[in-house]
Amino acid sequence: MRPVLDVHTQPPALSLAATCAIAATALAVAMGIGRFAFTPLLPLMVRDGSLPQSAGAWLAASNYAGYLAGALTASRLCFSLPMLMRLSLVGTAASTAAMGAFDGLAAWIVLRGVAGVFSAWTFVATSAWALQHLARTGRADLSGAVYAGVGIGIAFAGLFCLAAARPGVSASETWLALGAAAALSAAAPSYFAGRPLATVYTHGSAPAADSTPGPSAGLVICYGAFGFGYILPATFLPDLAREVVDDPRIFGLAWPVFGIAAALSTIATAWRFRHANRLRVWAISHVLMAIGVVLPSVLLRPTSIAMAALLVGSTFTIVTMVGLQEARARARGNPAALLGLLTAAFAVGQLAGPVAAGTIDLLPIGHSAALGYALRLAGFALALSAAYLWSQSRRGSRGDPRSPGRAANVHETLNRVQLIEVIACEAPRNPNAAFRQI
Repeated sequence: MRPVLDVHTQPPALSLAATCAIAATALAVAMGIGRFAFTPLLPLMVRDGSLPQSAGAWLAASNYAGYLAGALTASRLCFSLPMLMRLSLVGTAASTAAMGAFDGLAAWIVLRGVAGVFSAWTFVATSAWALQHLARTGRADLSGAVYAGVGIGIAFAGLFCLAAARPGVSASETWLALGAAAALSAAAPSYFAGRPLATVYTHGSAPAADSTPGPSAGLVICYGAFGFGYILPATFLPDLAREVVDDPRIFGLAWPVFGIAAALSTIATAWRFRHANRLRVWAISHVLMAIGVVLPSVLLRPTSIAMAALLVGSTFTIVTMVGLQEARARARGNPAALLGLLTAAFAVGQLAGPVAAGTIDLLPIGHSAALGYALRLAGFALALSAAYLWSQSRRGSRGDPRSPGRAANVHETLNRVQLIEVIACEAPRNPNAAFRQI
């Protein structure tokens, strides 16, 4: 039997601050660069004439399909968590740089799909590696600092592309430079992730299963609508900004604003919404996101682009937080299955967004009009889901703090949700066996 290590006699090799910083850096590379660097680079590729505007949706869809494939296969890989982190971070940097080394739509579609796979693998391995530290010290609430790395990476990629978008600098050169920056940024996470980690898990602390879970089909559909709604502005905001002003120094600011808003809201939601009605917060967030999604299709101005970046960037992490909390409250003892359904619905929704935009773009109406119709469709889906969530919030029992729509302490909710992740850390050298326990 594997011995249980005492955290009091064997303290963690890394401090909490170092753990959060290392994990946030890994997520910044994998998500901010591996998944979303294409967003600020799309208008530069269009400017260079190397990519038609209508092809952007298909490159984005390839990346999201790769991410879905990576999320589904991460638990089946026979690598230790540190090794999976290393391989995935190296693959992320290599696939990013390869976008500048190769030319042609077919090659780029393949590379964006590969980058999506590596991004998902890094996300899974980094989450398991970081959360075992946080759970061992009873500070799972600091996961907000870890996942703020996603927004930080988005802001970094946007600012990097903004600085690199000088006259005479091609998009290919920017891809190569961004790949080199990803490799340098991944050096520290790759090194520290290899340190041996002690794992402590108290089986008696797991919440008991509930035989009467609340209804959840509507939540799954709403979470899928969330993925469909946010991904279009997350993919095309700089492209929309380019239609307003051709100066890369101006339209390139849309994506950094999006990332900064995402990072700040990730940290803020760890304490701001502890006592709010979850479903109403979710519904209001969908309404605000819908406004941000539709606004550029109605009024294409620099101010509308900035408002869209703020509204969508700040609310998509809030929806992620309250969505997981509500799933935990309804599934109660064993939320793994419901959380998996929400994740799958989100992945399908974000994959459907670029596909829908690309399909509408096939109509003889022009790229700008097609994107505008796709944005309005996404806003309509968010508005419908918001109406459903608000109606469901009125049905929640006021007496039971764990009833649907009723707020629970966010730290307690995060601790219980992340017990699932801690199970995966019981076998840090064998992720396949660990994930089978879930």
